[in-house]
Amino acid sequence: MNGVKLTLRALHHGERALERRLLAVAQRHRTEHEIHHVSRDLARWSREHAARLAEQGRHYGLDLSGPAGHLPADALAVLRERAAVAMGRRREAGLLLLHDLRSLYLSAAGNSVHWEMLAQTAQATKDTGLLALVSSCHPQTLRQVRWANTMIKNLAPQLLSGL
Repeated sequence: MNGVKLTLRALHHGERALERRLLAVAQRHRTEHEIHHVSRDLARWSREHAARLAEQGRHYGLDLSGPAGHLPADALAVLRERAAVAMGRRREAGLLLLHDLRSLYLSAAGNSVHWEMLAQTAQATKDTGLLALVSSCHPQTLRQVRWANTMIKNLAPQLLSGL
């Protein structure tokens, strides 16, 4: 398997994992309305990226299909939601939020590196289909990174210092 195939596979996996993490964060921090709603919107981007990567993968002989990876509405999900409501704005919830935002930041940044690798390869090989995909999706991934970083910058001083 060549490097482009490996990178497409890794990025597809990364986008699906980021979608799951974003949906889990949205659910876990349901009482934080901005976190809840923006996380769900950003998860949609990752879901779309994964679908487009699967489509592009077919041009390379890859089968990246499979379940979309949505979180099931099971008993654990209900417990997480109730715990989020019960914790509300307690300090522990804030520290958990910072931990979750750090995880989102690192996941999105990892995906961004893969997008960049694909962009450079697409330019070098003049692969217009791959370049179009990267040009469309990578800016959204960069926005995911910036959002998580901005939220960390805004929340960390207050939550870590106990203000």
